[in-house]
Amino acid sequence: MPSAFFGFFALGWMAQFSAIVRANDPAGGQSIKFLGASSCASSGCHGGGGESQNQYQVWSLRDFHSHRPYATLTTARSKQISDALGIKDPSVDLRCTACHAPLHGIAGERSAGVKISEGVSCESCHGPAEGWLRSHTRSDYTHAQRTLAGMRDLKNLYQRANTCVACHQAVDLPILKAGHPELIFELDGQTVSEPRHWREATNYSGGQAWLVGQAVAFRELSWQMSREGAANSILHARWQAALWMMQKVGPIISSPLKTDCAPTRENALAGWKAADELARQAAEMKWTSALSRKAMVALAATGPEFRQREITNEYEARRAERLVLALDRLINDLRKNQASRAGEAELNSLFKLAQSRPDFDREAFSEALGKFAIAIE
Repeated sequence: MPSAFFGFFALGWMAQFSAIVRANDPAGGQSIKFLGASSCASSGCHGGGGESQNQYQVWSLRDFHSHRPYATLTTARSKQISDALGIKDPSVDLRCTACHAPLHGIAGERSAGVKISEGVSCESCHGPAEGWLRSHTRSDYTHAQRTLAGMRDLKNLYQRANTCVACHQAVDLPILKAGHPELIFELDGQTVSEPRHWREATNYSGGQAWLVGQAVAFRELSWQMSREGAANSILHARWQAALWMMQKVGPIISSPLKTDCAPTRENALAGWKAADELARQAAEMKWTSALSRKAMVALAATGPEFRQREITNEYEARRAERLVLALDRLINDLRKNQASRAGEAELNSLFKLAQSRPDFDREAFSEALGKFAIAIE
């Protein structure tokens, strides 16, 4: 059932993850706790100096996820949104804290003294630490043993995307209507912009991370469509734009999405299933720069589609929005192996043209995309 995935989306995902950890605990423990960021902060662990021990320092001093998400709930804008939703205090309402202060929703799983004001802290991504804190630094402890003890396998792009998409993609429609900004999940770009407190795998590919992230994002949009009603025009436009993207790049890994774009619950559920399969396949592939280039060329060739009059300007604008982000990540991945700056000026023009949906000029965008396609040949 789709709810198996949706359980990791926003409300309740940390509590559900903790339950999964308990079920796999070889000791049969019934109290796997979240210990808080301070449990990682000693100078002998992740609170020291040097690149191998400064992870807590990077998070606490430089990362937006540290404290600021919770602090956002105390701003005037949050007050305005919460008033529109009838929420008395966003700092203690699960509709808000599910993403801005995940530790709030799992009171029974927190150790004494852990503050929800940590925001999105270490265990929000890595899993409740009680099961693996003492053992995860042992040299004889395997990666499989760490994950069995509850440490999330963030080296796996599929698992990484599942961890991040919960709060970086879908927002419930009532919250959007109340004024919360729309979110677009893009795994590679958001990974790159994150202050680095980890060592990336040597075979990491930005193009592969982008594709896995987009497939997972489309999966979540599909589930939201099936759940909140496909009749909503904004949600359908977002879903259709993501579907269009997946249909262009799916064949690259021999996993085309044949889902129809009609706004029905059946199509949304079909998209959910196909997208999850695509994400799993993409994460397990041996990615090459040739695949990134193939994806970029396929997307760059879509210029004529932006002149199709049967497609509304709203849909075209949302396609363009996702397209420019895709081209940016793919060309960035290719530049790791090539010194060429070909297409950079044309890509900048595309970004400018895609900035405003109400003012989107499909003719100008189509022409600019054609120039980009020529530039990258």
